[in-house]
Amino acid sequence: MNQTGIIIRVFPRKTNATPIDKNVRFGNPGLFDQADEIHISVTFSWDVQKAERLAEQWNMIASVKIGGPATNNFKGEFVSGMYLKRGYVITSRGCPNKCWFCDVWRKFGNVTELKIKDGWNILDDNLLACSENHIRNVFKMLQKQKNPIQFTGGLEAARLKDWHIDLLLQLRLKQIFFAYDTPDDLEPLIQVSKMLKEAGIIKPTSNVARCFVLIGYLKDTIDKAEKRLIKVMNLGFMPMAMLYRDYSGKYDKEWRRFQREWANPKIVGYKMSNQ
Repeated sequence: MNQTGIIIRVFPRKTNATPIDKNVRFGNPGLFDQADEIHISVTFSWDVQKAERLAEQWNMIASVKIGGPATNNFKGEFVSGMYLKRGYVITSRGCPNKCWFCDVWRKFGNVTELKIKDGWNILDDNLLACSENHIRNVFKMLQKQKNPIQFTGGLEAARLKDWHIDLLLQLRLKQIFFAYDTPDDLEPLIQVSKMLKEAGIIKPTSNVARCFVLIGYLKDTIDKAEKRLIKVMNLGFMPMAMLYRDYSGKYDKEWRRFQREWANPKIVGYKMSNQ
């Protein structure tokens, strides 16, 4: 997206990663809004229609462009602080895996390494699928940060190696996520659990190591999902339930209640302390 003149960025919904500054909006234009361009950034596929409605309103102010992860207009170099809060950073896009529930490989194909910008919360689709040189340079950047480091984008357990652990130990970690999306993810998670315990990253007094657990997909049941979450917890990871949603964003209310229980760090932390 071109970045000349005054650009107002409009977001259909606010998340923890949404930037907050004088040129950010979350709804229709106000009486005194003026801009040279309007950029509507869409994170979730179920917000695309809302973004299109917003575009009709904002088009009265200036020309509108719709982009973001939910669209195909989400390429090029990462611009720090523009569409993500300052500190959030993307150093690569794409993933070599072809998971049935994920659109990343459909939109971006294999991994493309980007110019590394400063930040402390890594959101890459699959950082560990990048070249060793790129990964090491990302960690060099992270070592310079004053804020505790987060890998919210997640690290693929099957790709984690000893030298990655060595690099992690050089950082002041706040949280590092892995994922349990399919049955094939379990064995790598078990191995990573052993590696992180030996390194002292997984320990009873810390919830640094966390794990996204996909739930609520076709033929899944709450009983099965709970067993997976407990299995992850027993490996030493703090589980974080991620409710599967299709392009429409629809979900079952019972699944939503269950997901909220297992996505609340306070509740899950209490469960872990009472194992």
